[in-house]
Amino acid sequence: MPPLSAWLTRFALPSGVAIAATYVALRFMLRNGLRGECAREAKLPYLYDAAGIATLGIAATVIVLIVASAVGAELGLSTFVAAVLTFVAVLLREQERPWRYLRHISFAVLPLVAGLFVLVEALDAVGLLAALSADFTRLAQRSVVQASWLGGVLVALVSNLANNLPVGLLAGAALQGAQPDPRVMDAVLIGVDLGPNLSVTGSLATILWLVALRREGQEVRAATFLRLGCVVMPSALILALAALSWR
Repeated sequence: MPPLSAWLTRFALPSGVAIAATYVALRFMLRNGLRGECAREAKLPYLYDAAGIATLGIAATVIVLIVASAVGAELGLSTFVAAVLTFVAVLLREQERPWRYLRHISFAVLPLVAGLFVLVEALDAVGLLAALSADFTRLAQRSVVQASWLGGVLVALVSNLANNLPVGLLAGAALQGAQPDPRVMDAVLIGVDLGPNLSVTGSLATILWLVALRREGQEVRAATFLRLGCVVMPSALILALAALSWR
């Protein structure tokens, strides 16, 4: 991982372009649904004190992650510690046992995540990573620009077939062995981040959000997501890769 300052230098422009493109695409695709007036009077649900503590915990976690990134600390451990402290603070304020909250965790996702890591190890064992590293090396030697665009687009599309978690792990391991130009690695990372916006199977984050929405009685159809994704994802990906090449 590069220092935070170097990270911002490399990804500030592509990130800004991707965010703007995503907003414009969604604004255009959902323009009909956004017409009309909002309700002037709405009954707001009562928020318990625990909601405020959770909000402060999220804000504190953001600060912790920025500081941890700046000093080069382990981001996973920092996130875990911040989450545990927030959870403990909520329990102490509400004076309740943890089981009330733990039963809302989507434990069914855990075997999925474990299986994805097993998949990566299996592909490594059969020699796929070595083959990918060799292919990336040959392609980057011929043209860095071509390797960047091909790597970013290919990873973005494959992420929707196998989820971006194993695809990101595979691509990262392959690139580490190939040692290509940093622009190729940046393009692949952009593909891993933006590619999952195409379909509901693209990322673990999307799956978790869908679980949370369904728990609240909101249904998001895969076809509806894909219809929006076919506009949102390519536009953001192409513009972000173009911004990366321009930089």
